[in-house]
Amino acid sequence: MKFHALISEFCVAKPLKNKWRNQSRRINCSKYLCFLLMFSIVLVGESSSQDSCLGRYIYIHDLPMRFNQDLLTNCQVLTRSIDKTSMCEYVQNSGFGPRILSSEASGLWNSNWFWTNQFMLEVIFHDRMKKYKCLTNDSLVASAIFVPYYAGLDLRRYLWGFNTSMRDSSGFDLINWLKQKPQWKTMWGKDHFLVSSRIARDFRRKSDRKSDWGSNFRFLPESKNLSMLTIESGPWENDIAVPYPTSFHPSSDYQVLQWQNLMRTQNRPYLFSFAGASRTRQKNSTRKEIIRHCQSSNKLCKLLDCNSVGHECDDPLKLMNLFRSSIFCLQPPGDSLTRRSTFDSILAGCIPVFFHPGSAYTQYLWYLPKNYSNYSVFISATDLKLRKVRIEEKLVTVSKDEVASMREEVIRLIPRIIYGDRLSGVESVEDDAFDLAIKGVLKRLDRCRGSDL
Repeated sequence: MKFHALISEFCVAKPLKNKWRNQSRRINCSKYLCFLLMFSIVLVGESSSQDSCLGRYIYIHDLPMRFNQDLLTNCQVLTRSIDKTSMCEYVQNSGFGPRILSSEASGLWNSNWFWTNQFMLEVIFHDRMKKYKCLTNDSLVASAIFVPYYAGLDLRRYLWGFNTSMRDSSGFDLINWLKQKPQWKTMWGKDHFLVSSRIARDFRRKSDRKSDWGSNFRFLPESKNLSMLTIESGPWENDIAVPYPTSFHPSSDYQVLQWQNLMRTQNRPYLFSFAGASRTRQKNSTRKEIIRHCQSSNKLCKLLDCNSVGHECDDPLKLMNLFRSSIFCLQPPGDSLTRRSTFDSILAGCIPVFFHPGSAYTQYLWYLPKNYSNYSVFISATDLKLRKVRIEEKLVTVSKDEVASMREEVIRLIPRIIYGDRLSGVESVEDDAFDLAIKGVLKRLDRCRGSDL
């Protein structure tokens, strides 16, 4: 409106009798128009240079519903006969699961905590992507393209009792669908990314034997170009580890700050604790040694044996009460190198103790400090099994000052490893796990474009 007003002010003139004076007025008007047009172009240019989303726009593929939403609608197919709870329970609240209501005095438990299943990360991430402030419908201006394929949930249907063709079919169909899209042909999928709630190894089956685990999705030639955010990566270049989802999903920085302050003031009567089950099928199991050490620790260790009290190990409140009463939390490998318990312990301000570098140090490079001794303790699993070291003796040697420093670093990490309950349009000072994942993807793809020039 201001621009039009300026045109009117300079160009609308009273009728003049002298035709030469009229002509002069027209010339002046033309000059003014040129000036204003150039001025407006400069303003538009400045406005675009101040676009906060420049370099951060993301385009979301509108996939057929069978690749995502149908899996939630037909959630009963995701539940196995040995599951304690139907997967349909966890679909609630955009993948957070049922809200936890606690009788504890602290109101912090009553609004931000959910029964969250780790296999719902794909749903949680997709919901946050829908609220991402720099979405675009124009893929030409997008710096990255998100593929909302629920790879882990899709595979879960066919992992047990199905042949390899069934396990591979959806991934194969997805790639064929993507290949038909013009967005794919821009960089042949190198600017595309997806999220998996399963470990990377589950998608890299090397043979077609029915007895072999997983699918071959990540071995498809086109799939190799995709970046996959996954709860556990491996040696493959395009797989990046992101945190497992915990049960804490705050909707504001203040709620995070409240929780951090609460963890700083916790009474921690136990030197160390362990929540988990022994692996009886594994020879020389690290967990077997850990349980033995804990049981003989003369009450310095608190054990939550999931073989005998399995239901309690699935209870977020039980786990938090255990971890926030402990100085150190033991995090050995299980079925794979990583475990969700690592992030539960960080959330509780409990210093994690690792027994394999692949449990954290080589995994979550966008989230955890490079100097792992700042926030954790490492004990060699080999030394433990050879009985060259005792957990209790190792941890007792850590000074009070070192414990205080490490705990503060762990508590400082809390905002980085949670997936917040962000409402559309709500800004946050702290980056959470989703924010850091998006920043990491954009930075990674920017480098990729630079190397292709």
